[in-house]
Amino acid sequence: MKSLASPVLRLHFPIWRSRLLLGILMLWLVGLTARAVYLQGLNNDFLQQKGESRYSRVVEIGAHRGRITDRNGEPLAISTAVESVWASPGDFRADAEQTKRLARLLKVEPDELTRRVADTRREFVYLRRQLPPEHAARVVELNIPGVFLQREYRRFYPAGEVVSHVIGITDIDEKGQEGLELAFQDTLVGKPGSRRVIKDRLGRIVEDVESIRVPQQGRDLTLSIDLRIQYLAYRELKAALEQHRAKAGGIVVLDARTGEVLAMANLPSYNPNSRGRIDPQRSRNRALVDLFEPGSTLKPFAVAAALDAGRIRPQTVIQTGTGRLTIGRATISDVHPAGAITVEEVIAKSSNVGAAKIALDLPAETLWTLFSRSGFGTVPQSGFPGEGSGRLRAHRTWKPIEQATMSYGHGISVSLLQLARSYTIFAGNGELLPVTLLKRTEPVAGTPAITPRTALVVRNMLEMAVHPGGTGPKAQVVGYRVGGKTGTAHKLENGRYAASRYVSSFVGMAPVSDPRLIVAVMIDEPSAGQHYGGAVAAPVFREVVSAALRTLSVPLDAPTMNVKLPPADAPVIREEVWIAHDEAGPRG
Repeated sequence: MKSLASPVLRLHFPIWRSRLLLGILMLWLVGLTARAVYLQGLNNDFLQQKGESRYSRVVEIGAHRGRITDRNGEPLAISTAVESVWASPGDFRADAEQTKRLARLLKVEPDELTRRVADTRREFVYLRRQLPPEHAARVVELNIPGVFLQREYRRFYPAGEVVSHVIGITDIDEKGQEGLELAFQDTLVGKPGSRRVIKDRLGRIVEDVESIRVPQQGRDLTLSIDLRIQYLAYRELKAALEQHRAKAGGIVVLDARTGEVLAMANLPSYNPNSRGRIDPQRSRNRALVDLFEPGSTLKPFAVAAALDAGRIRPQTVIQTGTGRLTIGRATISDVHPAGAITVEEVIAKSSNVGAAKIALDLPAETLWTLFSRSGFGTVPQSGFPGEGSGRLRAHRTWKPIEQATMSYGHGISVSLLQLARSYTIFAGNGELLPVTLLKRTEPVAGTPAITPRTALVVRNMLEMAVHPGGTGPKAQVVGYRVGGKTGTAHKLENGRYAASRYVSSFVGMAPVSDPRLIVAVMIDEPSAGQHYGGAVAAPVFREVVSAALRTLSVPLDAPTMNVKLPPADAPVIREEVWIAHDEAGPRG
C-alpha cells in the first residue's frame, strides 16, 4: 500500500485535455466520413477513373484509306492490313534468349531492342512498324509480357513504276506526300474510330466494353487513267529512250472529246512500293512540272491565228527564198530551202522562214491572244500539285525577232500536258477543253479559241505533215488517218541555245476524220545519232496510237494499206532551228 502513496501515482490530468483529444479524434472521423461520402456518393468519377485506369483502355480503330483505281476499276493504290509491334517499357519482361529471338524477328540488333525499352518512364514505344500479319503472329508466339500488336495499313501500288508519277506516294502513316495521294489527301484519308476494352495485367484484351467512335473509311478515287493505255505508253516510251540513249522523256494521252488524261508516263521512273530513299530526279512528274521550248509543234498556232485573222488561206503562197530570213542582227534559216511554198507546205515541211513571215504579218497581240486562249502561260488546272504554268511574255515586250521565233516555239516554254491540251482546239470545233486526271461522267464545255472552220483546215494540214514530203511520215498508223506536228528544239544552256543538245517532240491526233486521241511525246536529249522529232518521237506516237485505238475499239477510217512511206533513197525532210547572230553566235 506504500506504493499508492507515491506522488507520481497521485497525479491528476486536467479534464479539458482528454476532452480536447476526444474532440480531435471525432473531427478526424467526421472528416473521413464526409470525404468517403463525397467520393463514393457525390463525386465518384475520381475513384472510378483511378480504378478503370488499372484495367480499362481506349483503343484506336484505324480507318481504311480510300482506294485509287483507273477508269475501269483496276486498282492503282490500295491499303493492306499490317501489324506494328510496340512495347510498354515498364511492363517489358524478356530474358536474354527471348530478346535475341524477338530482335531476329524484327530484324534489329538485340542491343538496339534493349535500348528502346530501357526507359521505363515511357508507356509506348514502337519496336517495328508494318509487319505482315503472318510475321507478326510469330512475335505473338514468343509470349513476352509488355509486347503488343497494333493494326495499321500500308499503301501498296499494284502497277508500280508504270503509273508512279501520277499516283505519288504516302508516308509510313499513310499521309499523302506526292502526286494525287497528296492532292486528294482529304478525300482519301479516313477518320479513325475508338473503342473501350478491358485488359488483364499482361495487356491482353479480355472484353469489349463499348464503341466510342465509329471509324469513317476514306472515299475511293476513280481516275481518268486507262491502265491498258498507260502500260502501252510506258512501254513505248521506255523503248524509245533506250534506243536513242536519251536523258529523259514523257508522254501524255488525252481523250480528244472529254479532255481526260488516259495515260501519262515519265522516265526515269521509280518504284513507289520501295520505302527506301527516292531520288527527286526520278520521282518528278516531268509531263506536268518540267517546262521546255516546244519548237515547231507551235507552228500550227501561228497559221491558225493568221487564218482566223483573214491574212492567209491554205493555198496562199509564202516566199521563203533561199531559206534565210534576216531580222536585225539575227538570221533565221531553213534546213531545206524551199522557195515559194503554200501555207499547207509551211506546216508539212516545217519551214521556219515561212512560219516567221506569217507571224510577222500579224499584230503581236493577235498571236499572243491565240497562245493565251490555247492555254499557254496559265496553269492547266488538272488538280496535280506543282503543275507548271509555262512562260508566255506579254506581247508589249516582244521584239520582231522574238515574235518570229515564237511562231516556231522558241522564246516560249510549256509543259507536255499544256502542249497536248492545246491541240484540243484542232481536234474539235476550235474550243480548248479543260483537262482532268479524274474520270468524267458528264460532258464539259470548252473555251472558244479559233473558229470551227480554222480547226478543220489546220487538222487537214497536220495530216499532210505525216505523209511523204512532210516531216512526220513515221507517225502514220495502219488503218487510221492521223495528223500531227514534229518539233526539234535546241535546249537552253546558261542563257544560250546549246549546239548539240535537243528536245525532240511530236504532237498528233487520231483518227483525223473524228479525233478520239491526242498524244504528245517528248524525248529529252537523244544521243544515239538521231535527234529530229520525226525520227525520235513520231514512232512512239505511232505505236501508242495504233494499239490504243484498237484497245478502245475505235473503227478504222482508212484502208489497211494507207501507210505510204517515202522511198528509201528519198531525202529525209528535216527540221531544225538555227539562228545566226552576229554577236552571240548560234542561238538555236
